[in-house]
Amino acid sequence: MIRPLSLLLSLLLAGAICAAAQQGAGTPKMPEEARQREEPAANPGRPTVSTPATLTPVGYFQFETGFLAAWHSPEFSSQSSLNEVVKFSFTRRIELLAAAGPFAHSRTENQTSNGTGDVALGVQGVVHQGEGARPTIALSYFRRVYSGGTPDLDFGSARNSVLLLASADVKGFHYDTNFLFNEVIDNAIHRAQFGQTISVSHSLVRNFGISGEIWHFTQPFLRSNAVGNLWALNYNVRKNLVLDGGFNRGLTSTSTRWEVFLGFTYLLPHKVSARSVAYSR
Repeated sequence: MIRPLSLLLSLLLAGAICAAAQQGAGTPKMPEEARQREEPAANPGRPTVSTPATLTPVGYFQFETGFLAAWHSPEFSSQSSLNEVVKFSFTRRIELLAAAGPFAHSRTENQTSNGTGDVALGVQGVVHQGEGARPTIALSYFRRVYSGGTPDLDFGSARNSVLLLASADVKGFHYDTNFLFNEVIDNAIHRAQFGQTISVSHSLVRNFGISGEIWHFTQPFLRSNAVGNLWALNYNVRKNLVLDGGFNRGLTSTSTRWEVFLGFTYLLPHKVSARSVAYSR
């Protein structure tokens, strides 16, 4: 099951890149300022653990692609992995999400293994649409539809997840905060897991931005807590393309000690029309 899903994500990403190239080659050029005004803006959810309460532009596919290298976690000594999230909002208040880990290379003591991560599907809905300092409030639900065979990071892998999300802008700073309620399973034993995150970002010069985050998850099977401090830089190449990179430092003995990541968020610049949906049927 995982191979068709991973292949589908890869094909979607390849199609997005090809579509962007065709758009650049096949359409008349316009002044840069006018072109930027017409472009829809990406709404990155990576690289922080926090997810924005705000949704992506209606009718556009958004791809969030990344690479993660991690060291010294409860289940492995080192791991390198790819991750992919695809988002699509079909109204101003409802967004569909799919998340997958197409590949991971792990080392546990003196043994190495290759495998795939979990696949999860989700939906997010805006409960209250805020503006400026008035926060946007949203709820989301994720369901794991495939359990990968690779070792998990310090906060594990949830079968069911419910999130309460809030996002707002205050005096030039943007924040995203999440409260998570997860169901985690180990050898048919079910436990409740709770998490809290808060990420604060600020724009810098020349299309650069910086983000800082603190996050916490309970570890019910270890009777402990995973806590991390994350820092990242982002560069807005265009309104619909954002590059990112940074690191996370674990702050407890059962947290992953170090994580380094890089990736990008790409919003497909072609809106999905009702006619396209009709033809796909």
